[in-house]
Amino acid sequence: MPTFLTPGRHGYNVRFSRRRPDSLAVATSQYYGLAGGGTLFFLELAPDGTTIIEVQKLEWSDGLFDVAWSGSSDGVAACGAGDGTVVIWRGGCAAALRVLRGHRSEVCSVEWPRSHILSASWDTTVKLWDPESEACISTFAGHSQLVYTAAFSPHSAATFASVSGDGHLKIWTCMEPVRPAAVVKAHDAEVLSCDWSRTESHALVTAGSDGLVRGWDLRRLTTPMFTLKGCECAVRRVQFSPHSPSVIAAVSYDFTTRIWDLKRGCEPLETIRHHSEFTYGLDWNALRPHQLADCGWDSLVHVFTPRSLAAL
Repeated sequence: MPTFLTPGRHGYNVRFSRRRPDSLAVATSQYYGLAGGGTLFFLELAPDGTTIIEVQKLEWSDGLFDVAWSGSSDGVAACGAGDGTVVIWRGGCAAALRVLRGHRSEVCSVEWPRSHILSASWDTTVKLWDPESEACISTFAGHSQLVYTAAFSPHSAATFASVSGDGHLKIWTCMEPVRPAAVVKAHDAEVLSCDWSRTESHALVTAGSDGLVRGWDLRRLTTPMFTLKGCECAVRRVQFSPHSPSVIAAVSYDFTTRIWDLKRGCEPLETIRHHSEFTYGLDWNALRPHQLADCGWDSLVHVFTPRSLAAL
């Protein structure tokens, strides 16, 4: 299993490039994000697939808590920083390409699948940005506590979901920042992550500090479609597989990465224990079936294919 160590830096998220199957970006922070700076690592899987090579590392004066590759420019990525900025870097350049300023507190989520960037912050807001002009287009202020994740729908460029410490999942349209299009109390706890199904435009999944993963149908939000158990602590990130619609992966503060297949029930298909601290970051490789990357506070980045999925 290819593994990379980020010395003195604790991993917050890892993302595969959507254009190059062997390229990754990892957002990290010093001192578990409580103090110090942050480092963005651009990494590459070696041709033999057994090692991970550092291509470049870029420093910022505050912690980096999320990373997203640009959907429109090759080799460009944005990070959410502890100083409230969204920092944009181009691989091969030492200085930041652009810095988006507007949040009043830590930016813990960034998304950039198309031309606009979506950011979510501890200041309880979500912002939509035009990265070319560095202008904030809209601010969405419907949550009462910090917003952990905001995610664009892969089916509609004008729709996104947000989840918050207030326990709610909210669905928004970019043209209407004043009020959400739909709201549900998703967990009786903080909601830390959400993701859209790649095949069903009405389906989302949420993950909470209650250790639960829940599926939601936007056509009837009164009760969840399913509840997945197994994690012993908070579930920090959750993602539908881009290759198998019924497969879901999640990482937890119990140091694990878990795999579920909804076709086989609500118990974990596999529990992967290769971290010794909070497992924080997670991403499927959209260009290589069933390959995952995860990272954690133990400063390790792993790239692997879960055994339970190897035969699919």
